[in-house]
Amino acid sequence: MHWLPSLFLSGHGVANSVVAICLVAIIGLAAGEIRIGAVKLGIAGPLFVGIAFGHFGLRMESEILEFARDFGLILFVYAIGITVGPGFFQAFRKEGLLLNALAAFIVVSGGIIAVGIHYGFGLPLEVLVGLFSGGTTNTPSLAAGMEMLKELKASPDQIITPGQAYAVAYPFGIIGILLMMGLVRMLFRINVAAEADAWQKALGSAHNPLETMNIDVSNPGVVGKAIGDLPPLRDQDVVVSRYMRLGTQHAARLEDCISVGDTVLAIGPRPKLVELCKSLGAEAAVKLQEIQSSIKARRFVVTRSRALGKPIAEAVTAGVTITRLTRCNVELVPDRAVKLQFGDQLMCVGEEDKLDAFAKVLGNDGKALQHTQMIPIFLGIFLGVFLGSVPLFIPGLPAPIKLGLAGGPVVIAIVLSRIGHLGPLVWHMPPATTNALREIGITMFMCCVGIYAGKSFIDTLVHGDGFKWMACATLITFLPLCVAGLVARGVFKLNYLTICGILAGSMTDPPALAFANAIHPASDAQATAYATVYPLTMCLRILTPQVILAALWAVS
Repeated sequence: MHWLPSLFLSGHGVANSVVAICLVAIIGLAAGEIRIGAVKLGIAGPLFVGIAFGHFGLRMESEILEFARDFGLILFVYAIGITVGPGFFQAFRKEGLLLNALAAFIVVSGGIIAVGIHYGFGLPLEVLVGLFSGGTTNTPSLAAGMEMLKELKASPDQIITPGQAYAVAYPFGIIGILLMMGLVRMLFRINVAAEADAWQKALGSAHNPLETMNIDVSNPGVVGKAIGDLPPLRDQDVVVSRYMRLGTQHAARLEDCISVGDTVLAIGPRPKLVELCKSLGAEAAVKLQEIQSSIKARRFVVTRSRALGKPIAEAVTAGVTITRLTRCNVELVPDRAVKLQFGDQLMCVGEEDKLDAFAKVLGNDGKALQHTQMIPIFLGIFLGVFLGSVPLFIPGLPAPIKLGLAGGPVVIAIVLSRIGHLGPLVWHMPPATTNALREIGITMFMCCVGIYAGKSFIDTLVHGDGFKWMACATLITFLPLCVAGLVARGVFKLNYLTICGILAGSMTDPPALAFANAIHPASDAQATAYATVYPLTMCLRILTPQVILAALWAVS
């Protein structure tokens, strides 16, 4: 059994390296699950355990270490891009502009403070990259900085230094966010329950869930008018799914005309249904959906590649009415111009044979939602690595920058997930697949960074500038959060729970989001704000350290 210490600590060869990484990952992930209050280390656990193992003598061959680290990074950022891509551009709509502006301010001002620390305290840029990433608990930022250092031909010690600085800054990166949430609450004397009620009321006035209403037609002024010409339907705020005439139900078509004595079943937001009811007659006592007839309602899922990208008006077959579109767990009145995406759920009304035919057009294969197409994944990674190697010449920068292994795959993933499909290739991944890629990738990356950084981490912390790094990381973390939090509440009067979501999202920090959710568990305000700012914040945190290094490396 004398070979056991050598097996665990030498790291020579592929098998030994796999054993070493797995051992660090097992212990690190277990340590990351230890919770103190609402906070836990999470994915930073493998980093700190890797540092400990590296400090006590665990070594790996540099080529294997570098490959495992970079491949893990690629898997992680690609999965991140696939996740945030569908909602990336929606985040810039009117209601999200202010939230994203505040989050962007936190990121950019943190980068500016880091540059100021570089000139004011003389800390090397590679240290600042690690402090910027650790002080904001953003691992992709760390990966992007380390990748940029490789592109700038930094020395091996310089490339790994950000990992050490990240570990030093990480604890306050979490604590600083929590302190800022408490500070805003204390300074403005926030009543959390009142804030939750206010957010819910505002949500209710801005977003009305879909309801159904049966309406008796008694207004002679609408006789002979086509259903599609009625104002709420013309504006596509309401859809009529069926109507009953002389005791017989029919699937409603836009060109069908209505008559006095008809009963129609409409779906839409309550205010629009009331408007339609006033123009047609009065709400009916009978419910068409509960009366036995040849008209049925069924829910289909879009899985066939030929249907993807087609407008609803072009895809729907004769005799079928689409009454609801559910996308990303949000139920909508189907706009006829909306193009179908993989995984869309359509509530359809019509006769059985017409519904069966339409199901074949859409695919309606529930198993396809759980199937992962492998070719699009590898094609996306290939395109991402290729894009990451293309030099980008930006005016004012002394050297071109590259998106690298951190930026290239995430940009390609965002674009491809937004496109959705290309012929038979579908860039949809089931949540289980996306989560697995993301977690495996980031665990590999953190283990490798920790193992490499561990050999000099304690010496740097105790005998070097470790405590100076901590103080600088505190500035990078706290100052931007403080200004943004105070301005958000004091100037823009944003809801406190929304502010908590912005602060957590600006750091892309799940532990901070967990803490924010614990402030008022019944409210979705925190998670909504977090999801709104997350896509832009993630991209900015990946780009910021690269821009800093590209602009200042040659003159530092």
